[in-house]
Amino acid sequence: MDGIINVFKPSGMTSHDVVSFIRKKACQKKVGHTGTLDPNAVGVLPICLGRATKIAQFLSDDKKSYRCELMLGKQTDTQDRYGKIIKTSDKKVNKEEIYNAINSFRGAIKQIPPMYSALKHNGKKLYELAREGKNIELKARDVFIYNIDIVHIGEQSALFDVECSKGTYIRSLCNDIGEILGTFGYMNFLLRSKVGIFDINSAKTVEEIDEMAQKHQLECILKPIDYALYNFEKFILNDIHYKRIINGVKIILNDSKYDINKLYRVYCRDTFIGIGKIEIINNRKLLKMQKVFIKGD
Repeated sequence: MDGIINVFKPSGMTSHDVVSFIRKKACQKKVGHTGTLDPNAVGVLPICLGRATKIAQFLSDDKKSYRCELMLGKQTDTQDRYGKIIKTSDKKVNKEEIYNAINSFRGAIKQIPPMYSALKHNGKKLYELAREGKNIELKARDVFIYNIDIVHIGEQSALFDVECSKGTYIRSLCNDIGEILGTFGYMNFLLRSKVGIFDINSAKTVEEIDEMAQKHQLECILKPIDYALYNFEKFILNDIHYKRIINGVKIILNDSKYDINKLYRVYCRDTFIGIGKIEIINNRKLLKMQKVFIKGD
């Protein structure tokens, strides 16, 4: 079974728990997720099966969308509602100040990841170090906020939607908004509504997946590998190249319209072959396969 299942992850399950669940229901060993979602968060978690695990790295780079609730006046060690309160503030800010502070985070920003995260430091996960009482000085990372839509602003809270790049921590965003306002902030709720082309409207709950597995109908909700590579331009090869391309042989190109070092979805004989890149070797433009999903002869 090769493809991607769009799972609606419930609160309380880790991303690894979901992988284990799918592995059991699909009776398949090769299963992986496309980017960790906090255990207490809910929402879209695409799961790759079989040969689709080869494209997990490409899916993890996709834009992600979230709905988040920010609470002001308190800071927790995990930057969300499940952590220990470590600081409080009585400062009151008005709705206009909250609105302006949230919108100031649009575009390219620097962000320090939370200590309670799955990032690694010297081979050990940060949350493991945090639980040991260790505090590592982390460097700020470049992330990008493509869009923020404020849904509602309360007395000392805000509900907003955010579209962001890979590596963005919404918990840290809430913490940083609190700092900009001269108070504290933490994430009270998080729902991931979209990862690339996979959105919440087509996501299946674990209960629905369990039911379909019992009926041997999991393939009905399995998206093909190339579906997830929607942002890669399509490259169609002449049928005569079929045997060579499925065996990873470089193809000499006479057409100069294709861009060098760009990744393409490669098709031959109306079949998705894999991911290819255009390279120049000995002054010749060649198509070299990076990932092949068809077994060679």
